[in-house]
Amino acid sequence: MSHPFDVVHAMRPGLLQLQALPPLSLYVHLPWCIKKCPYCDFNSHEWRDKDQGMPEQRYIDALLADLEISLPLIWGRPVHSIFIGGGTPSLFDPASIDRLISGIRARLPLEAEAEITLEANPGTFEKDRFKAFRAAGVTRLSIGVQSFNDAHLKALGRVHNRDQAMAAVMEAQSAFDTFNLDLMYALPGQTLADLTQDIETALSFKPPHISIYHLTIEPNTLFAKHPPLLPEDDDAYAMMDLITDMTGTAGLQRYEVSAYARPGHRCWHNLNYWQFGDYLGIGAGAHSKLSFAHRITRQVRYREPQLYMAQALKGEPATQHEEVTRDDLPFEYMLNALRLKEGFSLQDYMARTGLAMTSIQKGLAAAEAKGLIARDLAKVWPTERGFDFLSDLQELFLADR
Repeated sequence: MSHPFDVVHAMRPGLLQLQALPPLSLYVHLPWCIKKCPYCDFNSHEWRDKDQGMPEQRYIDALLADLEISLPLIWGRPVHSIFIGGGTPSLFDPASIDRLISGIRARLPLEAEAEITLEANPGTFEKDRFKAFRAAGVTRLSIGVQSFNDAHLKALGRVHNRDQAMAAVMEAQSAFDTFNLDLMYALPGQTLADLTQDIETALSFKPPHISIYHLTIEPNTLFAKHPPLLPEDDDAYAMMDLITDMTGTAGLQRYEVSAYARPGHRCWHNLNYWQFGDYLGIGAGAHSKLSFAHRITRQVRYREPQLYMAQALKGEPATQHEEVTRDDLPFEYMLNALRLKEGFSLQDYMARTGLAMTSIQKGLAAAEAKGLIARDLAKVWPTERGFDFLSDLQELFLADR
C-alpha cells in the first residue's frame, strides 16, 4: 500500500461487502506510569524524570496531530465513546485532560451522550482531582484498585495501599454517576477467604461496574522472569465461582467474561470492541480497527513515546497498516463476540464481517458438538462450559493454516 493514510486505497473495490459501517469509538493511549508493575505487558513507561515532568503538552499536541491526520479515514462518522487508557492517565493534569477532550470535540462529531472513560490509579490522586476530571468532560472513571489487601498490593508491585484505594473509590463515588473498579484474582498467596474479603470491600462501595481479571503471567514481564507462586487451577475456578455468586447477589450481572454491571452501566466502549465495532487508536503503541465498504484494516502506532511524538508531529504516526484477510475474519470476530454472555446475532456477524454464514458453519457445528455454544435460528451464545474454556472455543474458528 502506498501512504499509510491513503484513503483512496481504503475506498477501492475489494472482496468484502459491508452493507453499513459499525459504530466507532476512539481510544487514546497515555503511556506513562509512576512505576512499571511486574505483571504488566501494556505499552507503559516509567515516568523517571520527575524534574522535567512528563512532556504533557507536547504529547497532547502529538495526539491532536495524530487525530487530525486520521480524520479522512473516519470522515463524518459519529463517535460513541472515548477511552483514555494507559499507562496511568490520571498522572496527567486535569487541565491537560480538558485540553485533550476539547481538542477531540473540536475535530470529531461526538454523540450527545458519548461515554468518556479515564483510567485512574489510587496512587496518583489528591483530593478533588477526580472532580476536576469530571469537569473536564470525563463521564466515567475506571480505577485500577487490583486488591484491597496490602500484602497482595505489594506482591503486585502497586504503588498504592489499601487506605489509598479506599479513599480513591470514595472520591470516585462522590464525583461520578458511573465508575468501574478493576480487580484481580488468583494472586500470589491469595486464599478464598482473602478474595471474599476483597470482593466484599469492593461491593461495599456499591460500584455500578466491576472488572475482575485472572492474574496471568505474560511474556516479557518481570513476573515472566521471576514467576511468583500462583493458586492451583482448581482454586482459581473456585474463585471464579465465588466472584460470580457474590457479584450476582449484589445485583451486578456478568455480561462478559471479566465484566459485571448493574443495569444501565455496561461499558459502552468495551462492548463496542466485543461486538466487533470500529475504533481509532491514537497515542504511543495504540491499535486501530477500521471498516470500509470493501475491507477491514488495522493500524498500529509507534510504541516508544519520544519516537511517537516526533512521528505524529511529522504527520506519520502509524508504523503498520494492514488489511484483515477474509480467512482471518471469522476468528477475529469470535475472539471478541464469544466473550459476551449474550453472544451475537448471525445478522450481526454478516454485517460486521461482510462474510456469509457459510464461513462459520463448520466452527459452529464443532463448538455445538463439544457443548461450548448454544444457538437458535438467530443467535449464538457461549454455554457455561464455553465460558470456562473460552480459548478452546475461539480456536475452533481459526483459519485452516
